[in-house]
Amino acid sequence: MIFLASDNWAGAHPKIAAGLSHHAAGFAEAYGASRLDRAVAERFNAIFEREVAVFFVATGTAANALALTAGARPGGVAFAHREAHVLEDECGASEYLSGGCRVQPIDGDLGRIDPARLRHALARLGTDNLHAGQPTAVTVTQATEAGTVYPLAAIAEIGEIARSHGLLFHMDGARFANALVALEATPAEMTWKRGVDIMSFGGTKNGCWCAEAVVLFDPGRTRDFGFLRKRAAQLFSKSRFVAAQFEAYFADGLWLELAAHANAMAGRLAGRIAASSALRLAWKPEANEVFAVMNRELFGRLKREAIFYPWAIPHASAGEIGPDETLCRLVTSFATTAADIDGFAALFR
Repeated sequence: MIFLASDNWAGAHPKIAAGLSHHAAGFAEAYGASRLDRAVAERFNAIFEREVAVFFVATGTAANALALTAGARPGGVAFAHREAHVLEDECGASEYLSGGCRVQPIDGDLGRIDPARLRHALARLGTDNLHAGQPTAVTVTQATEAGTVYPLAAIAEIGEIARSHGLLFHMDGARFANALVALEATPAEMTWKRGVDIMSFGGTKNGCWCAEAVVLFDPGRTRDFGFLRKRAAQLFSKSRFVAAQFEAYFADGLWLELAAHANAMAGRLAGRIAASSALRLAWKPEANEVFAVMNRELFGRLKREAIFYPWAIPHASAGEIGPDETLCRLVTSFATTAADIDGFAALFR
C-alpha cells in the first residue's frame, strides 16, 4: 500500500526517536524547568535570531486556539482564509477557548488571504460597531491548506494591515519547515521581520512524535500566555520529552532536510501527474501537498492500491472540477520514497 493521505500518517524519524530514548531515563525538573527545556528555548532564540518565548502544547489545534485567544477582546472577530484549518477543521476550538471570538472567512486564491478583501472586511466591520463586534486578529497558514505558500512580500503586506489596525498577527506553521524550504527563507524573514506577533510551530507533521509549540515574538504577552496554556490543560509536566524531540529535530538542520525531502517528493509526484493524460494537476504545488483531478473510475481504482483523500473543492475553484471528476489531495512526507511516487504513477500510467 502506498501512503499519501497525510504527513500525519508518517511515523517518527529515527534520530528523533533516538533523542527521546536518550532522555527517557533519570530525573529532571518538571513543567518546563529542566536544563533540556532551557537549552531548547535558547535554540529557538537562535533559529529566530531574537529572544522569543516558547510554549509547548499537545496539538496544532491547541496552538492555534491559544494563539488567537491571546489576542481576544470582547466581541472579537479574527480573520482567516475561507479554507484555513483554524476555520474548517478545528471544531470551533478558537471560539471555545477564547470565550467566543469569532473567526470570519476571507477569500483569496489557493489558500492565501487576499489583502484587498481583508482591508474591505476590516473597513466594513469598523472599530466601534457595538453590534458587530471588534476586530482582534489575522491568521495566515504557511504553508497553506492548498499546498501553496505566501511570498514574503505578501506576509509583510498582511502584517502591515494588522499593525495599522492594532490586530494580533498569527501564523499557523503546521508545515512551517516546508514553507521555509520552498521560499529559501530564514525563520526570522518569514515571521517577525514581516510583522508576525505569534505563531504555531509544528514539528509533528515533519518527523516528530508529538511536538507542537506556540512561539511569541511579543514579550509583553508572555506572562498572560502561561496562564492561558495552564487553564487550557496544555501544560506538560514531563515537558522535557517534547524538548527532546525539538533538540533532535533542530540538530544539524534535520528539520529542514526532512522538509526538503517531502517537498522534493511532492515535486516528483506533480511531474508524474503533469506528464499523464489520465489525470491532471489542479494547480501547481509549492510545498508537500499535491492536488489532482481525476475521473471517478480512476479514483476508485487508485484507492485500491493507495491511501489518499478526496478533497472539497475550494470556493475559488468552483466550476473548474467537472461533475464526474474528483479533486484529491496527495501529501508527501519525510518518509515518502521515490519508489512510492514511481509506484503510484505506475497505477495511472
